[in-house]
Amino acid sequence: MAVAALEDPASPDEFDVDPPFDPAQSALPADRFLDRELSWIAFNSRVLELAQDESLPLLERVRFLAIFASNLDEFFMVRVAGLKRRIAAGVAVPSASGLNPRNVLTRSLEATQDLMVRHAETYHDHLVPALAAEGIELLHWDALRPSEQEQISALYRDRVFPVLTPLAVDPAHPFPYISGLSLNLALVMRNPATGKDHFARVKVPPIINRWMEADPGRFVPLEEVIAAHLDLLFPGMEVIAHHAFRVTRNEDLEVEEDDAENLLKALEKELLRRKFGPPVRLEVEASIDEDVLDLLVSELGVRADEVIRLKGPLDLRSLNEIADLDRPELRYDPFVPGTHQHLAEVETAKPADLFSALRKRDVLVHHPYDSFATSVQRFIEQAAADPHVLAIKQTLYRTSGDSPIIDSLVDAARAGKQVLVLVEIKARFDEQANIRWARKLERAGCHVVYGLVGLKTHCKLALVVRDEADGLRRYAHIGTGNYNPKTARLYEDFGLLTSDPAITHDLTDLFNNLSGFAQDFSYQQLLVAPAGLRDGIVERIDAEIAHHRAGRAASIRIKVNSLVDEAVIDKLYEASRAGVEVDLVIRGICTLRPGVEGLSENIRVRSILGRFLEHSRVYWFAGGGDPEAWIGSADLMHRNLDRRVEVLVRVPSPEHTQALGDLLARSADPETTSWHLGGDGSWTRHVGSSNLQSVLIDRARSRRSRQP
Repeated sequence: MAVAALEDPASPDEFDVDPPFDPAQSALPADRFLDRELSWIAFNSRVLELAQDESLPLLERVRFLAIFASNLDEFFMVRVAGLKRRIAAGVAVPSASGLNPRNVLTRSLEATQDLMVRHAETYHDHLVPALAAEGIELLHWDALRPSEQEQISALYRDRVFPVLTPLAVDPAHPFPYISGLSLNLALVMRNPATGKDHFARVKVPPIINRWMEADPGRFVPLEEVIAAHLDLLFPGMEVIAHHAFRVTRNEDLEVEEDDAENLLKALEKELLRRKFGPPVRLEVEASIDEDVLDLLVSELGVRADEVIRLKGPLDLRSLNEIADLDRPELRYDPFVPGTHQHLAEVETAKPADLFSALRKRDVLVHHPYDSFATSVQRFIEQAAADPHVLAIKQTLYRTSGDSPIIDSLVDAARAGKQVLVLVEIKARFDEQANIRWARKLERAGCHVVYGLVGLKTHCKLALVVRDEADGLRRYAHIGTGNYNPKTARLYEDFGLLTSDPAITHDLTDLFNNLSGFAQDFSYQQLLVAPAGLRDGIVERIDAEIAHHRAGRAASIRIKVNSLVDEAVIDKLYEASRAGVEVDLVIRGICTLRPGVEGLSENIRVRSILGRFLEHSRVYWFAGGGDPEAWIGSADLMHRNLDRRVEVLVRVPSPEHTQALGDLLARSADPETTSWHLGGDGSWTRHVGSSNLQSVLIDRARSRRSRQP
């Protein structure tokens, strides 16, 4: 399964009102920043380009079409909803780009409408014919053979009809509530006895597969099956018209915090309200009757510019069902991650005793090329089972529904170990799952805390305290991605496994700060937000400027999901003007303008999208010939640097530092296929001689073939 953007997704995250910033106060040009929202829209346009790329396997293109739809839903639920809220509240302060919220909203709606039209055209004009050529037909009801219609009708009566609830609208039946992202049929019916027309709504049940299969390889969308059998729902009525429609609502949460338990209860209450948020988008079929549309617009309270007419079917997230079909020849070649060479027994190639391995050396794992299960997951599992382990401390931001890591922490607590778990219950769209895990961990005897009031805890940390022959020794994992075994097969991330005393000492202090009242925020090997991460990055950029002026090796390579923070961007502009070469690999949002004369001639911005979601955050500095590399959870955004607990760790090994620098250099190389950002905000795809992810897959396979 390919994933282009979800999670922090480069996908839109919590709506944050950025602090006031006046670009004109600087000596730099006032128009030096691109707009954040428009930059995200450009990112999703790149995802759509992957769906249009005929060099990719067909079902992977289908998957990217579904990912595009999911991404855009989140953008409306969070970012567009936030813009509307700011406008309604009269908060019209321009962003750093110089655009006020109303300008940004207008441009965003125009740009997203264009993208949605391109999305629908890609489906109809390119993917449907290509799928048909491979024996996968996405059909209308009328295109089914009579025998297939009989077959589907029987399935409908047995599996679908009992689930449906028709809702009429008349003086005794008010207009029904339309839940966010639900697919619905708007119906106009006539009573033959009175000649009077009536409106009704039928919700397409989301718990039933959207694409119903007739004969093998021939599919019809569920809403068309429902529409073909409306006589069963409304017997005796004459159906005049039926149209599919879909509403997107504001699903941003607003929770007041004081203490952890009240936060938990407030969040549980707010989750119940989420589905009742105001609408921000109405999608309708292009053929919809004007009177029906007027009724929907009036009852839902949407504006004309929030109505999107599309050639159906609506809600193409459901194409994941088609992408999941058992047609391996239409997908990427299978890739199974292997155990990192330093975590495998040489004689057996089986997972090693991790504590023994980490006493010998640090291990830098690169997922999904290195197995998450035999590295990070095994680290926690072994710690839980090891009788010499006294304590485990871990942060959890997102994890899988059947998480073996949660089970290991429960087992550890039941075995009498001290287990501290910092659960971030405000992780967007995972709030309910995280509340459930928090309760389960508490029942098992784990110490569960919810971080610091006013901050999200986004860092990815695990600390293990073990009683050994020569005294207590601490082991740690610091990662760029979540403790989620499922997404670890799809997300590209780094993790440092180490017993380095300086790092583990810092982590001990950090966990004490997070769970108690400690006030020591000084660390040797960590940069921690919000106290000092931005300052730490700025100091290192300043150091590169000084190195360049002194004639020493100086360059900057940064890989993040998003770059928005104006202070860091201005410092990168300063480095460029001083002559420092800067390479930025940004998956999603970038508001820096590269290649602008007198401002950023020495800055290059690349974006890599593909089979795996590029998710790692890496900061590399040439250091005057003594390079340093940092990895961790932090993107360069206000929310990460000011309103989250984020951690970067300095990679202690020169070998690993070199490897990270080389990888970033290759990512930015002109021969690597990527998108290049221009100073005007446009992205251009450059197809080079090398596909980075394919190269790394080949390397991983080669390493595995050399293992005994």
